[in-house]
Amino acid sequence: METFKANDPVRIREEVLTTIKLDGKALRDAPDELRNDREIVLAAVKENGLALEFASEELRNDREIVIAAAKQNPAALELASEKYWNDETVLAAIHNKNDFN
Repeated sequence: METFKANDPVRIREEVLTTIKLDGKALRDAPDELRNDREIVLAAVKENGLALEFASEELRNDREIVIAAAKQNPAALELASEKYWNDETVLAAIHNKNDFN
């Protein structure tokens, strides 16, 4: 898979963002600090909800990130913090995808 090798942090971030918009699971190859970057992770899970697996623990506990992931792929809910497994807002987002844009 893609390995991000640029030395410039801004360039690396841009490369990661471009790549994950095409393949959300490429988040797995991103540097750790970008796995905790809200914009990067949100783009990744919107492309592939299962990319939530590669997000930082902090962002797997972020309701907006979890909703975006679950809307894209309901199976992503299993990768989220347990506190969201029965969360009414998250479950409603899965059933009514257009209500939580």
